[in-house]
Amino acid sequence: MRLFLLLLQLLLLLLLLLLLLLLLLLLLLLLLMLLLLMLLLLLLLQLLLLLQQLLILLLLLLLLLLLLLAAAAATASTTLLLLLLLLLLLLLLLLLLLLLLLLLLDAAIFT
Repeated sequence: MRLFLLLLQLLLLLLLLLLLLLLLLLLLLLLLMLLLLMLLLLLLLQLLLLLQQLLILLLLLLLLLLLLLAAAAATASTTLLLLLLLLLLLLLLLLLLLLLLLLLLDAAIFT
């Protein structure tokens, strides 16, 4: 009888150790998921910075295109003027899409 109780205590101790190990593994998995979430947030912030740099580059390109448009208007070249106006329209559309993407990314990161 005493041996049976001793074996039962040993079994309960082993079950308790197994439960503790399982809890430790669960905590480790939770920490790993938190680390992956932080890495994803860092990647999104890096993407946001890249998109902001692209926005600055597109704004500088818009300024250059406006200067070329003014030069084409001064020379009264209709074909060049229409081509530059079309490029201006496409660049403005691209800027609008980039701003929309930046707003969506900001909303995704900071909410």
